[in-house]
Amino acid sequence: MMPDYKQIYTDILQEKFPEKLIDNTIRFKLETLHSAINILKFNQIIFGEPEYTVGRNSQRLRSYDEESILNILSYQKRNELTNLQLSHHFKISRNTIAKWKIIFKV
Repeated sequence: MMPDYKQIYTDILQEKFPEKLIDNTIRFKLETLHSAINILKFNQIIFGEPEYTVGRNSQRLRSYDEESILNILSYQKRNELTNLQLSHHFKISRNTIAKWKIIFKV
């Protein structure tokens, strides 16, 4: 079962960034937190771009659902990116991308 990200982010916003709860765009995006990609994008909107060292360490804790993986792989195909370019864009290991391609036969 997936955690209730809407409630988690609502609590964070109420405590740390109450002014952001007024923004209609943020409130709309809060309603659409259904996949890992949406959550990562929303996290970036709220907290901004992480520092390289912080982002690198927290990257190990990320997990992706099947829908998000397929979206990432289709993004690669649409934009004709190499595994290296895709890994830099999404901050994912090249080995992870290669493994996904084998698993999902892309």
